Amino acid sequence: MFSTDDSIVAIATPSGRGGIGVVRISGPASPGIAAAILDLPGALVPRFATLTRVRTHAAAGRGGALDEVIAIHFPAPHSYTGEHVVEISAHGNPVVLQAIVEGARAAGARLARPGEFTLRAFLNGKRDLVQAEAVADLIAAATPLQARVAFDQLEGTLTARIAEIDAQLFDLAARLEASLDFPDEGYHFIEPAEAVRAVACVVERVDELLGGARRGRLIREGATVVIAGRPNVGKSSIFNALVGADRAIVTEVAGTTRDLVSEQVDLHGLALTLVDTAGCRLSGDRIEREGVERAARARAVASLLLVVIDWSEPAAAEDHELLAQTEGRPRIVVLNKTDLPAAIDRAPAGSGSCIGVSAKSGAGLDELRSAMVRELTGAEPLRDSAAVTNARHIGLLEQARASLLAAQRAAATGNTPEEFLLADLQAARERLDEIVGARTSEDVLQHIFERFCVGK
Repeated sequence: MFSTDDSIVAIATPSGRGGIGVVRISGPASPGIAAAILDLPGALVPRFATLTRVRTHAAAGRGGALDEVIAIHFPAPHSYTGEHVVEISAHGNPVVLQAIVEGARAAGARLARPGEFTLRAFLNGKRDLVQAEAVADLIAAATPLQARVAFDQLEGTLTARIAEIDAQLFDLAARLEASLDFPDEGYHFIEPAEAVRAVACVVERVDELLGGARRGRLIREGATVVIAGRPNVGKSSIFNALVGADRAIVTEVAGTTRDLVSEQVDLHGLALTLVDTAGCRLSGDRIEREGVERAARARAVASLLLVVIDWSEPAAAEDHELLAQTEGRPRIVVLNKTDLPAAIDRAPAGSGSCIGVSAKSGAGLDELRSAMVRELTGAEPLRDSAAVTNARHIGLLEQARASLLAAQRAAATGNTPEEFLLADLQAARERLDEIVGARTSEDVLQHIFERFCVGK
């Protein structure tokens, strides 16, 4: 998988038609491959945009050029991949771009695998693994906050913090190693009490990173919010109001919504999948009954539930049943139709804190949005980016923390040999190395890069 001896080619821009499309060639033979398909009097001038024509087998039968293009050669190691790279910008027609790719393949390139350009950048030391993963996150970002967090990691913010922690561990390990090297000197280069304090300081820094991990994962991965309630309480109206469009059908007929209706929304930087569901009730209609069962399955996997109750009507048995079923789950009880006279003095027992809204007038919706963010993140609307957003990074940091706590306990006894402390510290450093890719298996690399798009 990791051979970099050959040259690769792929379309680097999204599929479909557009003003410009880019074909990227990387590898030791890329300048020669470009020369074989471009109409050039000589070699491309490094880092200079050259207007030329591309000639491939697709145009050879007509004796003419396929397209007018701009080609740029980025010599190694000053390129995205660290290899010789040629980028050809043509008109964004899939037929033209594919013909350029086929011409490059005929000249000696092979088709790149998903993420192979970024993989080569990692293998050639142009990016560490955190930055490589951030490339995919930046491409996939659905909100400005997601993009900002991904770019922060691409810039090396998390890498720098990991390096600072590792430097502390290295210093501590070096002093313990020195104690082993000079056992007859009558003293240690670090006393057990000092080792305990040093490890505690490192644990504190790891905890700082893990402290924002929940928010970070929510920013990166988003969440699913399911709207539930009995028929005609205004679930679809609230769904449409939060989406900002008439996405779900709203009528006075009970049971209008029979299937799950979902939409992506940006809520204070969080990418939420909002799901409208069928009303919770017993029904003899087979289609509606299937919709109710799907609603139950959606509630089971939701990150957050919005349980909607009509405050203009007395609480029904279905309201109480749904509140009982969702007790203990992350939820917000929404009292809808506050523009109408209240039929209940207070929320049904067991509902906890409630938010009154009117999907018709919009009253209370801003408060509901803020409450949704608080419930999901445990904080006010997000303003600051999080350093850790990736489940792989979180798992490795937790493993490193466990090793550090073991070292701290061993040092606290005062009579544990330095070798045991060193083993725990080395285990923690190995987990940090895995985060940035200094120590990573081929299986992990394959899993990470196979989710990239071809051409990146």
